Amino acid sequence: MSAEALPTVTVRPVRDVDAEALGRVHAKCWHETYDHLISTATLEAVSPKRLAELWTHWASQGEEYRMSAALVDGEIVGFVGSGPARDENPPAERELYFIYLLDAWHGTGIGQRLFDAAVGAGENSYLWVAEDNPRAHRFYVRNGFTLDGANQQEPFLGETIKEVRFVR
Repeated sequence: MSAEALPTVTVRPVRDVDAEALGRVHAKCWHETYDHLISTATLEAVSPKRLAELWTHWASQGEEYRMSAALVDGEIVGFVGSGPARDENPPAERELYFIYLLDAWHGTGIGQRLFDAAVGAGENSYLWVAEDNPRAHRFYVRNGFTLDGANQQEPFLGETIKEVRFVR
């Protein structure tokens, strides 16, 4: 394969103009990630437009928030967000809120680049993840996280997902 055939991958801070594309990718990632945990009817009701509205807000938060997008040849394929802990009595000051990457790009190193944009090397942090998401669990363990025994039932689109907490 020639160098010209390799895609150009960029990870950069989210911009307000990214909202529409992020909404579309966000909705698709939810389908790919949660199709075994959430009903098809609920996932089909996910509105890329509503998610784009949320991204408009998330893109304009303060400097303590790290929101980045991954682009392949100029098209958004994933995103990540971290910021101040939201839990009462959190195990760390920084929380990884979310990291999503379209299935087609799993295993390419893009997820790691997104993670590195949101959580500094060795930075103490924590995250909540669906209990039934083994691929994500392996990713977090590779990045130095361990389960701390905490779990919660998280409302998700009118249904509930059991989540477990990883801490580093």
